[in-house]
Amino acid sequence: MSETPDPEVIELASKIFDLARRGDAEALASYIDAGVPADLTNDKGDSLVMLAAYHGHAEAVAALLERGADPDRANDRGQTPIAGAVFKGEDEVVRTLLAHGADPEAGTPSAVDTARMFGKAHLLELFASR
Repeated sequence: MSETPDPEVIELASKIFDLARRGDAEALASYIDAGVPADLTNDKGDSLVMLAAYHGHAEAVAALLERGADPDRANDRGQTPIAGAVFKGEDEVVRTLLAHGADPEAGTPSAVDTARMFGKAHLLELFASR
């Protein structure tokens, strides 16, 4: 039996996903501190960390990770936040994820594979130095 989701819950979740896309670290932290799951995902499996990382918001990524979000949580396509950050050229986000334990070998393609694909030697060196 499938239960119809409460429209208010859907509206709140949409608001929180938008906060991650916009990088509102303070508001995200408040919601997580109030009980919203740090690993909340949308219908594509994108976590709050994935959305914040992909849109280049290192401070929001850090706030989520400090509250227990999984740095390696892959979306439904097997992509991880660190690979998304490499793809988008968000080096500060990459460093933030690494500092919080992200695995550059996780996901498909991995962050390492993505860095190779786009010739990002500085990131390959960073990954190798870990």
